[in-house]
Amino acid sequence: MATLQCDIVSVKESLYSGTVTMLIAKGAGGELGIMPGHAPLVTLLKPGAIRVLLENGTEELIYVSGGVLEVQPHVVTVLADTAVRAENLDEAAILEARKNAEQLLANQKGDLDAAAALAALAETAAQLDTIRKIKNRAI
Repeated sequence: MATLQCDIVSVKESLYSGTVTMLIAKGAGGELGIMPGHAPLVTLLKPGAIRVLLENGTEELIYVSGGVLEVQPHVVTVLADTAVRAENLDEAAILEARKNAEQLLANQKGDLDAAAALAALAETAAQLDTIRKIKNRAI
């Protein structure tokens, strides 16, 4: 089975480095499936889960808050602003952050407050979607 090297790093740490059969991520233009031999590409990433399909058929889920995806003929690299293994996401903390963002949006005093609240709501929605994916996988 054909593979490519995959490296997923955040500002704080390297979350994955190894060979994969496919990587699926949310790019600026939509969802991308990267397989060996993919054309070179650089795109911004939207918040959400990156699915890493391994040679043994298993799948890793890593949440990224955004960043850059670069594809070369035999290497795919994700440079994430923030990245967390899906199983390490704290659902209670995410729900609390969502509640705070909703309150900020309801009590906004200007455009900056609204933009910050909307960004926080989008990020918490992506995090909760990632948690849902890992829960569904466990069933």
